[in-house]
Amino acid sequence: MLHAVSFALLDSLNVLLIGVIVALGVMLPRTAPYRRIATLLVFGDWLGVFLLSVVTMVVFDGLGDLVQRALESPVFGILLIATGVLSLVLTLRGGGKGDNALIGRLLGPLQTPSLKTIGVGFILGVVQSATSVPFFAGLGFLSAGDYPAVVRYVGLIVYASLALSLPAISAIFVGMVRAYPHSPFGRAFEWMRTRQELMVKLAGYIVAVVLTVMGVVSLL
Repeated sequence: MLHAVSFALLDSLNVLLIGVIVALGVMLPRTAPYRRIATLLVFGDWLGVFLLSVVTMVVFDGLGDLVQRALESPVFGILLIATGVLSLVLTLRGGGKGDNALIGRLLGPLQTPSLKTIGVGFILGVVQSATSVPFFAGLGFLSAGDYPAVVRYVGLIVYASLALSLPAISAIFVGMVRAYPHSPFGRAFEWMRTRQELMVKLAGYIVAVVLTVMGVVSLL
């Protein structure tokens, strides 16, 4: 269970969703219903992560002992290390401009709270998780664990919530900044906003290091 929780928390470093939330906080007028928009966006993302996790769990359960053997295989550790190294290389080479352009395109449907807001969040959740090694690794450990089916599938609610913990905290933080722009939160937000590339790179480095360390540990 600890492995599943660890990978879910690692998956919560969703740079794109956090970037969209920060952009909303900066660009929406002071009178705009930021709280409703951010809530619907995060809920849509959570829904996408949760539904994909259910589908993934059904597939993993159908594979039976194959999942357990894969997690115990040296290939799993090597895959984690390779993903960590790739994340490091991409972080070193990336400048965040591609993400900024994509965030700009996503802000269009997010000006007012609506079903489109949930839809954008849903798509972000599915895409982020479907391309995330930690997401599938955590579900693999949850599926291979000796837990009753009820515990595994109800646990997916918690799993998806952990995967959205950092974006949810970011949304609350941005809301506090909008309400109290001259508070310490506001000054901290301004410091991070003017150093967006640094923050993106920092998240990439964290993911790279943690994945590499987990891969090495699994090989020992």
